[in-house]
Amino acid sequence: MSANANYGLEQARIQLPTIIANAHAGVRSIITKHGKPYAAVVPLQDVQNSSVAADLASGILALRGTGRGLWGARVGQAVSELRDEWGTE
Repeated sequence: MSANANYGLEQARIQLPTIIANAHAGVRSIITKHGKPYAAVVPLQDVQNSSVAADLASGILALRGTGRGLWGARVGQAVSELRDEWGTE
């Protein structure tokens, strides 16, 4: 068995049990849509050993960047205005 396998989206839908069994056996599968990589099914140990595992366990993916300038010069006012938008009607 090869280290990686490629499946078109429809083929992957039909062969999902095989793809899952292959992942359990250590084979990574790339699923393509219109010939472009779209998703991957990887062995669980790959996820558990990666830095992504902590992000997935927390329920949020890591955010990148500082966010500087995101809220403008008056952060408190921006947050207050957002809270006003979410008022209980």
